[in-house]
Amino acid sequence: MKSFIGTGVALITPFKKDLSVDVEALKNIVKFNIDGGVEYLVVLGTTAETATLSKEEQTLVKQTIIDANNGKLPLVLGVGGNNTLEVVSQLNADNLKGFDAILSVSPYYNKPTQEGIYQHFKMIAENSPLPIIIYNVPGRTASNMLPSTVVRLANDFKNIIGIKEAAGDMVQAMELIRSTPNDFLVISGDDIITLPMVLAGGAGVISVIGEAFPKEFSEMVRLGLKREVDAAYKIHYKLTDAINMIFEQGNPGGVKEVFKHLGLCENYLRLPLVNVNEDLSNRLANFVKNF
Repeated sequence: MKSFIGTGVALITPFKKDLSVDVEALKNIVKFNIDGGVEYLVVLGTTAETATLSKEEQTLVKQTIIDANNGKLPLVLGVGGNNTLEVVSQLNADNLKGFDAILSVSPYYNKPTQEGIYQHFKMIAENSPLPIIIYNVPGRTASNMLPSTVVRLANDFKNIIGIKEAAGDMVQAMELIRSTPNDFLVISGDDIITLPMVLAGGAGVISVIGEAFPKEFSEMVRLGLKREVDAAYKIHYKLTDAINMIFEQGNPGGVKEVFKHLGLCENYLRLPLVNVNEDLSNRLANFVKNF
């Protein structure tokens, strides 16, 4: 579990103009993040536009990242959905070689009760060959996984090792940190409150902005973990405008625009996502230029 303390980054899937996967750009982004000092990489999460990728493309993305990483950093694979049996089937059928844990989102759209969420993750825990980080993101799932449910799962299943908590609620985050077992990882899923969560006792972050500014963001988290508060907040405030801007018109449109200005990939997205507008593109370009 120590592998997942610090900064993990939710990797994008870069596309070419014809919207095929840009393998070379993906390799460069992996290297950029390894060199930037992040602690682990998250593969095929929401930021990767996984919902728009075919099974063959998902396999290509996974293998490209495994090869580019070459064993340097732990890898977390996104395996989740709102059909519990399908998630279990995927865990049983997929080749998970090369991955160290899975990230599994709370069921979306169905709006299950807390008991339904518990039973969903119970079945996944009983079938997963890898440790599990559960993922609460009510802004996308339309249901909030309450701390009481998380505590129950953390105590009942030792292979559920942590939660990516993205409710944007510091009170809820602190309750998770207070009430879960000491070795359970409470990981921020919101870049803007990562540092406060770390200082409150959180384990780190799975970040979007961190993959664009890996050196600075991962250093901020490490400083937070060491309780070097003033130095950590100096970096936090330096990145605040970028964090707000990259989510202003949706994810990963904002961070892909940053990558374009960094020269690491083009900013093509697959529908229903579209590029950020010219005004935001210019503001992001100015931020990158002056950072």
